[in-house]
Amino acid sequence: MAAKRKAALSPLWTGAVKTPFVNAIIALLAGYLFGSVPFGLILTRLTGAGDLRAIGSGNIGATNVLRTGRKGLAAATLLLDLAKGAAAVMVVRHFWPGMEALGALGAVVGHCFPVWLRFRGGKGVATLMGVSLGLAWPIGLAYALVWLAMLALTRVSSLAGMSAAIAAPVAAWFAGYVGYTPVLAALAALVVFLHRANIARLIAGTEPRIGSKA
Repeated sequence: MAAKRKAALSPLWTGAVKTPFVNAIIALLAGYLFGSVPFGLILTRLTGAGDLRAIGSGNIGATNVLRTGRKGLAAATLLLDLAKGAAAVMVVRHFWPGMEALGALGAVVGHCFPVWLRFRGGKGVATLMGVSLGLAWPIGLAYALVWLAMLALTRVSSLAGMSAAIAAPVAAWFAGYVGYTPVLAALAALVVFLHRANIARLIAGTEPRIGSKA
C-alpha cells in the first residue's frame, strides 16, 4: 500500500508531471516556501534580542536586525536570506527544469509576504540577490557589485538595495539571460515599491545612514 502511494506521488515531487501549468504552480509554491522562512525573526528570538517586528521598521530583514545592535546577527540574517533565495532557484531548477524563474519569483514574494507572519515580511533585497545568483552568476555578481558600490558611496542601505535590484534585470538583459529579465524586472519593481517610505525620506533628506544614530 505504501509503495503504491509513493509511486502515485513520485511524479509530483520529481517534476515528472506532464502539465506545464501544474509544474509552474508547484515551482512557484516551492519558491514561496523557501523564501517565507523568517530567518531574521528566528535568529533574534533564539538569541534573546526580542521580537524583531517590534523593533525599528518592524520588517524581518538584515537592516532591521542591525538595529538591535548585533552586527553578527545582522550578517547571519543577510547570508541566510541570500542563501534561501539561491536554494529556492536551485531546487526548482533540479526538480522542475525551466521553472527556476518562477521559483525566484516565489522566493522573493515569500520573503516579503510570509503567510506565517500575516504577510508582514522584509523588503526582499538580500533574497533577490540570492535568486539572482541562483539564476546566473553574472546577474548575481552585477547585483552584488552595484549593492556594495552604492553602500560604500552613500552608506544608505535602502538606496543601495534599490539600485542593486534595478541592476539585476539590466544585467540579465545585457548578459544574454533575456528570459529572466521580466521576472527580475517585476521583482525590482516590488523592491522599489516596498521602499516607498524610504524614498520619501531620501527626498526629504532624512533617510538615516548606516552607522548613524538616527
